[in-house]
Amino acid sequence: MRPTSVSVLVVAGLAAAAVAWLLLSVFYENWPPLPWLPIVVIAALAVAEGYLAQNTAARVQRRPGAPRVDPLAVARYAVLAKASSLAGALYAGFSAGVLAWLLLEPTRAARADVPEATGGVVAALALVGAALWLERSCRVPEQPDQQDEGERGRPSGRV
Repeated sequence: MRPTSVSVLVVAGLAAAAVAWLLLSVFYENWPPLPWLPIVVIAALAVAEGYLAQNTAARVQRRPGAPRVDPLAVARYAVLAKASSLAGALYAGFSAGVLAWLLLEPTRAARADVPEATGGVVAALALVGAALWLERSCRVPEQPDQQDEGERGRPSGRV
């Protein structure tokens, strides 16, 4: 599995922002007030993934006092991290598009939704950061002994 590309996350966020802007431009009169619940859930997921990242890094690097790590659990964490980083980028982009549109709209109803949109951007960016940290924590560190043996076992190319 390849590491998550930051450029993919940026493009996904920009596309989500464009979709949000378009949807609000067309349907704002019928748009319900923005809820806080998704923001709280995303923030809680960011905290949980941050804790997992710290714990997993200690276990993968075999720090003293850290228990052994289950390889299947690390694979699951890596998949969770990849999915969360993309979902967070999409939500951050959507919230940023909503926020930009609300800041340019001169109505009182638009100003009332600004805190929720700002919270959505902040929580989603925290999720992206925690997910990328968790993904990085799942990498197995290279062992210097194994690297040296691999280089010694190769033919030098000289005849």
